[in-house]
Amino acid sequence: MMLAPFAADPAGSRGRRYPEAPAPTRSEYQRDRDRIVHCTAFRRLVYKTQVFLNHEGDLFRTRLTHSLEVAQLGRSIARSLALNEDLVEAIALAHDLGHTPFGHAGQDALNDCMSGDGQEWGGFEHNLQSLRVVDHLEERYPAWDGLNLSFETREGILKHCSPANARKLEATDPTGVARRFLDQSQPGLEAQLCNLADEIAYNAHDIDDGVRSGLITLEQLQEVELFEFYRVQALREYPALQGRRVLFEAIRRMLSAQVYDVIDTTRQALAVVDPRAADEARQAGPMVLFSAAMRDKSAVLKRFLLKNLYRHPQVVQTTGQAKQVVRELFSAYLADPLQMPPGFSGRAVMSAGHPAGVARAVADYIAGMTDRFAAREHERLTGRRLLA
Repeated sequence: MMLAPFAADPAGSRGRRYPEAPAPTRSEYQRDRDRIVHCTAFRRLVYKTQVFLNHEGDLFRTRLTHSLEVAQLGRSIARSLALNEDLVEAIALAHDLGHTPFGHAGQDALNDCMSGDGQEWGGFEHNLQSLRVVDHLEERYPAWDGLNLSFETREGILKHCSPANARKLEATDPTGVARRFLDQSQPGLEAQLCNLADEIAYNAHDIDDGVRSGLITLEQLQEVELFEFYRVQALREYPALQGRRVLFEAIRRMLSAQVYDVIDTTRQALAVVDPRAADEARQAGPMVLFSAAMRDKSAVLKRFLLKNLYRHPQVVQTTGQAKQVVRELFSAYLADPLQMPPGFSGRAVMSAGHPAGVARAVADYIAGMTDRFAAREHERLTGRRLLA
């Protein structure tokens, strides 16, 4: 497929941290995607929480299935906009590599451990951790740490970054992957697209998983305009539709409407700016977006899910236990780093006398755990089972 002039061209990539000869049969972004799919952190995503903990059911989304859904939506939109599908897929598949076990509960607990109680150990951001995974923590190649991905993929992975962490990256990373968080520029259009595909995917599949779990009902969802419009539309066309088919058809139509809205709105924004190169598009402000009407409807859906699913008492109870597991693992490893495998304990020993270095080694180890491994390690170290 012909790329638009504002799409990322692999031949014009800003390159890798360590120069490599081009692959004979793959573009730079295809190569990135393949490295991500084969890395250890990607396989671990199958046992990491999205909303429901891994042991709570076999059919709930995990970080892996979520990443696949983001990649599918992203590629579909990219194709319609003549953006680089391979780059979109690489970013989508890698964007959650740095997520902790137990989803946002684990992330919040680990951030508290790294920055709470007066500690100044740099905190924890899962997007920054995803970049650490692909830049440093994966150990697959003889000449460097990490996966040595292209600048454009790395830029897309770093979806969010605090100014303080951006300044640290600027001081240690000459590629400028965090510069946009300091000069307020935008990432490439493919990265912008992944951000929105991520939102579309999790809103839709959290409805599905929430209903499947019994924590939210179709009756409750009738107050959400974005969902209810398509539920009514589906029943008008198929009056005999019942059960989960109603849910699936409403979600399918809702997803399609959001995808078409992004495509139409983005085309309009591109027509106004008419960028002639990818870097020119970066300077024009956000251009891959919802229409104002769809953005408002999506915001209503988010508020509904926050109130009725993410803050449901059953979810809060489970995530509270998950946070305790992470906090107690952190304390145990900080007190005795030799309880960690040699790669992490060795880093901690080398950082003796520098508490922030020891703490970062502990955070890296915990962040890489799956839900079930973290639960088993917690039981091994404390003798208590918090998560069945």
